[in-house]
Amino acid sequence: MEIYKDIAPLQQYLNGHKFHGKKIGFVPTMGALHNGHLSLIQASLQDTDITVCSIYVNPAQFNNSQDLDKYPRNLDQDISLLQKAGCHVLFCPDDSEIYTEQPKISFNFDGLDQVMEGKFRPGHFSGVGLIVSKLFNIVAPHYAYFGQKDLQQYLIIRQLVKDLSYNVQLKCIPIMREADGMAMSSRNRRLTEEGRDKAVILYRALNEAQKLLNARVELPQVKNEVTTIINRAGVELEYFEIVNPETLELMDHNLSGKNVALCVAGYVDDVRLIDNVIFNLEF
Repeated sequence: MEIYKDIAPLQQYLNGHKFHGKKIGFVPTMGALHNGHLSLIQASLQDTDITVCSIYVNPAQFNNSQDLDKYPRNLDQDISLLQKAGCHVLFCPDDSEIYTEQPKISFNFDGLDQVMEGKFRPGHFSGVGLIVSKLFNIVAPHYAYFGQKDLQQYLIIRQLVKDLSYNVQLKCIPIMREADGMAMSSRNRRLTEEGRDKAVILYRALNEAQKLLNARVELPQVKNEVTTIINRAGVELEYFEIVNPETLELMDHNLSGKNVALCVAGYVDDVRLIDNVIFNLEF
């Protein structure tokens, strides 16, 4: 696996492959890799000739400095995982390579960035838009892979690609889960054993909400039940929303026959976790 910390040699390497008609797949990450990330790598390996993974903990998307400081970092372990997975290229730049000066540009996604995650993490998606734009300009991939767990982020990036006319095809890869259903996440590493046992309630609450909706239970009752389940487990619920998985618009009536996304965020101790389930209401 080729490893680059600087932009110019990375681009020289990739341009050589592009000149010979090779397709480039790109998996941007913040490291602390797990099987969810590796599923994106595998998808790229199947679709493309050269798979590039980036590892960069982007300070511009953290509105909480303590969260940034606590974000798990283990580059040596990540390199080992990527090598075993068959990744071709790793780009792991320092801050000084990405942000040569304090950026002055910001992004506004016309409301898509103001709900759910955006409501509780002001400025987060502007930072996401900034780093993804930079990485797309640097790597210029043919395909880019993102996980469904960060559904709102994927929709934000899809809008970014459309508005800025990036010549890249996005792929959204289903959530990878632990044996008990908990969504794989880099933040899971920060959980205590007790916290890990509590955290699975987010997924179980989403499953219960799906069952209730399929049983035609009214939405307010579904929301109340989810809130009760999560709070009873000792998890601090931040939000639970029933939304259109393409637009994130709140769905409050006429759900029959529609695709629905159940999205949740909560704190286990001081660790913030998110999850979602997408399904079709067939009644």
